[in-house]
Amino acid sequence: RTDLDAISYGAKRFVTGLAKKVLLANNLGLLWKQVTELGTDQMSVLMAWLGIAAFALQIYFDFSGYSDMAIGLGAVLGFHFPENFNYPYVATSVKDFWHRWHISLSTWFKEYVYIPLGGNRKGLPRQLFNILVVWMLTGIWHGAGWNFLFWGLWFAFLLILEKLFLGDILESVPSWVFFALESPGEILAYLQAMFGMNGIGPVNSLAMFLCNEYLVLLVIALVACLPLGSRLVHALKSSKTGPAMALYRLGEKVIPAVLLLLSVAYIVDASYNPFLYFRF
Repeated sequence: RTDLDAISYGAKRFVTGLAKKVLLANNLGLLWKQVTELGTDQMSVLMAWLGIAAFALQIYFDFSGYSDMAIGLGAVLGFHFPENFNYPYVATSVKDFWHRWHISLSTWFKEYVYIPLGGNRKGLPRQLFNILVVWMLTGIWHGAGWNFLFWGLWFAFLLILEKLFLGDILESVPSWVFFALESPGEILAYLQAMFGMNGIGPVNSLAMFLCNEYLVLLVIALVACLPLGSRLVHALKSSKTGPAMALYRLGEKVIPAVLLLLSVAYIVDASYNPFLYFRF
C-alpha cells in the first residue's frame, strides 16, 4: 500500500541518494583517480592520505547513495526497506563500524553463517574461528581477488584483537587500501607512500594543489557523512517556534528540488560517472 506521504518521502529519499552518488561520490572518485594515476613514486605522505580518505568517502557515498535510492523507490511503490547505513564513520570500534556499515550484508552473514557455525555459544576458541570464517567469506563475497581476501582477514584480525586484548579499536582509514587496490604489490607500495617510506617526503607542491582544489568538496563530504544534518533537521522539525518550523517546511521543499536540479545538471555535463559497485 502507498499514499501521498509515502510517495513524497520516497521521492525525497531517492533524490538524496542521487545527490550523494553524482555530486559527492563521483567527484571524490575523481580525486582518488588523480592520486592513483600519479603512481606511488611521485606520492607524498599528504597526497597518499588525501587519496585514501577520498576513496573512503567515495565508497560510503556511493554505497549509501544507492541504498537511499532503493529505499526511496521502495517507499514510492509501497514497500518498506530497512536502513543499510547508519553513519559508520562515527563508529567507536570495528564491531560498531560493522553494525553501521552495509547492515544488510553483515546481518545476512550473521544469520546464515556466524550463528549456524555456533556463534559465541561454543566457547571463545570456536567463536574466534567463526569470526575468521565469516570475514574470509565477506572478503571473497566482494570479489575473487587477493586484495578482498586480505581486506576480510584484516577486519577479522582487528575484531579478534578487540575480543581478546585491546577492547574497542577505532576503524582506521588504511583498511580501505586493501579494498581499493587489486594486487599485493600495489597495496604495499601505497602503504609505504602513506608512511613516508617511498622517499618523497611528507608534502609536495602537487599535494598542496589537490588540497586547495578539493578543499570545499572534502569539507562538505566530511560534514555530510556525520549525523550533524539529521540532528539539525530533527531539532527544527520538533521545535515549537515559528521561525524554526517555517525554516523546516521551506527546507524540505526547496532542498530536494535544488539537489535534483544539480544532480541532473551534473549527469548531463560530466563525463566521469563510475559505477563503483559493479566491481563487487
